[in-house]
Amino acid sequence: MTIISLLLLATLLPDLTFTAHVNVGIMNGKEAKPHSRPYMVSLKRNRQHVCGGFLISDEFVLTAAHCLKTNKIMTAVVGAHNLKNKTEGSVCIRVKSYHKHPDYTDGSFLNDIMLLRLEKKVTQSKNVKWISIPKTKGDIKADSVCSVAGWGSLSTYGQQSKVLMETHVKIMNNTECENKWGQKYFSGSKMICVYGHGGSCTGDSGGPLICGNKFTLRFQLFFHGSAP
Repeated sequence: MTIISLLLLATLLPDLTFTAHVNVGIMNGKEAKPHSRPYMVSLKRNRQHVCGGFLISDEFVLTAAHCLKTNKIMTAVVGAHNLKNKTEGSVCIRVKSYHKHPDYTDGSFLNDIMLLRLEKKVTQSKNVKWISIPKTKGDIKADSVCSVAGWGSLSTYGQQSKVLMETHVKIMNNTECENKWGQKYFSGSKMICVYGHGGSCTGDSGGPLICGNKFTLRFQLFFHGSAP
């Protein structure tokens, strides 16, 4: 079955485009090579994984704004592959401050972006690296192969994965995307669609959509869902 996902986008930084949300782990994917994506972050609340995220510097993480719940302190796990393996050397750091997009409102599909500042700086290592920020702007061509990753559910209403999973997706033409979703849900200036036999699911929100060089961020995948 082909999974069609809608990615809602809103600009936060001049050279980056980010997604907002449609509520939907990685389905029909495979386990990622351990620590092959050293920028990936597991965000936890009450010791439970709730969202993905990614390092953009030694003290800042990007994720989705809706991942923050009132008066619920979040922690960021860096350098992880298996969230249940306490001997792999991952580090858990409390979030110091939360900075939602100024135009985000709860329940909105737009501007679902949040910057997290960690209580202490992370040390770059083989298993921990922040992702490169593009220096030039540009659209991703239709049918370009990209990838998503996360510790979310492996199926609808299924259990979350304890190991980082990944899968490939392709960029969909905007016209085709609009025909499938309709103008009520899709805006070509702020959204993109991806499609493939796999995709993201609950718990993958906040993780990146990586196109091209796997250490270069092009679009951020915060939420997605199958076409109606």
